[in-house]
Order: sequence, then C-alpha cells, then structure tokens
Amino acid sequence: MYQTHSQREFAIEFQPQIHILRPSIHSRRANIVVKFQDLYGFTVEGNVDDVNILNEVREKVRQQGRVWWALEASKGANWYLQPQVSSLTEGIALKSSLKLSNLTNAITLKRLIRKGIPPVLRPKVWFSLSGAAKKKSTVPESYYSDLIKAVEGKVTAATKQIDHDLPRTFPGHPWLDTPEGHAALRRVLVGYSFRDSDVGYCQGLNYVAALLLLVMKTEEDAFWMLAVLLENVLVSDCYTNNLSGCHVEQRVFQDLLVKKCPRIATQLEELEFDVSLVATEWFLCLFSKSLPSETTLRVWDVLFYEGAKVLFHVALAIFKMKEEELLQTHHVGDVINILQKTTHHLFDPDELLTEENFDE
Repeated sequence: MYQTHSQREFAIEFQPQIHILRPSIHSRRANIVVKFQDLYGFTVEGNVDDVNILNEVREKVRQQGRVWWALEASKGANWYLQPQVSSLTEGIALKSSLKLSNLTNAITLKRLIRKGIPPVLRPKVWFSLSGAAKKKSTVPESYYSDLIKAVEGKVTAATKQIDHDLPRTFPGHPWLDTPEGHAALRRVLVGYSFRDSDVGYCQGLNYVAALLLLVMKTEEDAFWMLAVLLENVLVSDCYTNNLSGCHVEQRVFQDLLVKKCPRIATQLEELEFDVSLVATEWFLCLFSKSLPSETTLRVWDVLFYEGAKVLFHVALAIFKMKEEELLQTHHVGDVINILQKTTHHLFDPDELLTEENFDE
C-alpha cells in the first residue's frame, strides 16, 4: 500500500481519491450497519444515513478543490504565503503595512481553511502556514536523517513506551499497522523524544504523529509538523510529565462551558461529572481518537492556521449539539456514552466549524 525508499517518501493512495460510497442494495433496504474505508484508509462503521452524509461532505470537498485550484490558477501556486491576519480587526490595523491584495488574500484564506483544505493540497498548505517549513529551514538539511542515525539503538524510558504503544496505534489500519508503518512512526516519535527531552514522549502523541504520517508526503515533513505543533501551535507543557498544559486547557474549557452552556454545566456539576473524563483524550490526541479521520483533519486545518483555540470551539460545539440529551442524564456513564457516540459518528465537520461556534 505504501512504498518506502531512502528519502522515506510515501505513495499515499487514499489521499487524493474521493470516492462516492455506495452501500449494497441489501444494506440500503435493511438500514443495517455497513463498513467502509475512509479517505485515509480507516475502517468506518455507520448506517446508510452516515454514508449519505459522507457523500455530501465529499461533494463539498470536490467543490472546495475547484475553488482552491481556481485561486492557484489566478493568483499563483503559493498565493496564500503572506502575512497572516487572525481577525478582521487586526487586518484593518495592518492595512497600512500590507498591500490590499495581501489583506484580501488573508481574509479569503481564513474562510477557505474553515471550509476545508482539499486533501491533495493539505500537505503543502499545512507545511507552509503552520511554520513547519520555516522551522525546518533554520537547521542543516540533513538534520532529521542525522538525528535518526544518532539515536538508532538507544534505549530510554521514552523509547520503551513508544515500542509498547506502536501496535496499539490505530490497529487494523492497512499501512500504520504494518512493520513499515510501525518503523516510520517509531522514527518520528523517537527522533522527537531526543529533540525535546522535556517532552520526551507522552501517550497521545502516537495518534497525532500517525495521522501526520498519513497526511504529509514524507516522514521528515511529518516530524517537522509534530515539532511545530508541540513547540509553537499548542499550549506549552501539554505533553510534559505533569501534563500541566493539558490541565490548564481543561480548566479553561470548564470555564467556557459554564459561561456558554450554563444549563449543561449545572447538570454536570450535579452528576459530579469531571470534564477531564472526555477532554483529556480530546486535547492530548487532538480529537484523532474520537472523531472520524476526515473530520479530525478539518479541525486540524484550522488548528495549524488559527491556533489551539479551535480545540475549545470544537469541544464546546460537541456538548452544545447534544444539550437536550445531556440534560436528561442521571449517571456519569450516560454522559460519556452520549459524547462518545456523538463524536464517533460526526461525519460532517461543518457541524463543528460553523461561524457561530467561532464567533463566541
């Protein structure tokens, strides 16, 4: 399925192919659960309604692809590489120092990214806009290969935990759960554990790095995406030994829940439900274990451009969309079941990434 050679480039078959899913006539009549493979090779279970939603989403992806290609044709292949504008207010403030065309590009880009980056363009857009390309350019060209050679055969607490987690990372995936997939993932994780000894390795990073490997065209690019994510995009200390950054994120989210969804917050308090029961996995794995992969990557599109705030917006949206059901719960387990079922079948990213959710 995936080919490797000295540059460790992967010929990813899933990425550019956006097929229409067609359940069998028997499945359609009986409305039973069907299994199918998503764009990145993951086996997904759902009913026919889920398949219909996925087909609608994939049609939107095709339409978005045409928009991106049209912009590349009219503005140039790298039209989006200009000073970033995180808000309209900031854009107005910077107007005097930016050309009007660049300001327009920035606002257009923000809207486009929230609607989704086409899978075939995702690697280069992420690598450029996240800061990974800039970070890579500050070190010698052979940095990654030299690092991998230098750490080969070394054993640490981090490498032992990585080896333990490799077979548990997306088991059953047609490439990740193979010797080649395990080896590539191990190199990325072990390499980074030596690059940043304060982080070393934390469970959760295996899922993040695995998904980066599926998206990026080379193993080295996946490494630099992981580096920029941990060093620049996310809250500091999310993955250190005491997970202090993750605890901060959970407190921030709890406060947001009280402010934006007071009825839910009151209900959860009465049940003595701690948001960390779901939010820890959400924030450490960046939703990669909870949401379908195509939805997760839409969240990551925004994450790499607008920053970690999107994680709070998405978490809040998940609670809000099930508010009435959550208010009827009587046990902590009921809350967990509702949220898990919701995330596992959230095939339409637009439900999470609405303007309404971001404007709050």
